[in-house]
Amino acid sequence: MEINVMEILFFIAILWLIVIVSKMNRSVKGIKYTLNQLSKQNGVPENPINDELRKLISQGEAIKAEKIARKTLGLTMLEGMQYVDDLKKGKDS
Repeated sequence: MEINVMEILFFIAILWLIVIVSKMNRSVKGIKYTLNQLSKQNGVPENPINDELRKLISQGEAIKAEKIARKTLGLTMLEGMQYVDDLKKGKDS
């Protein structure tokens, strides 16, 4: 089994991209936390869609809530699931 230089470079590039994406993800979480704190301090109301989503969650329709969150807020499937999970747990989204 022979490994050539291109395969090694490709593997290194993939690892580098994973590290960069991970760093960006941590930065986004920090920015989101800061924005949430600023919005609380300045009395910015939460997204009006949250009330409808909480109602659907309480009726056992979390999947429908995820679909509405994705459509309304322009989220990916994973982001929509996390948004609804945060609402279930009572976190600010």
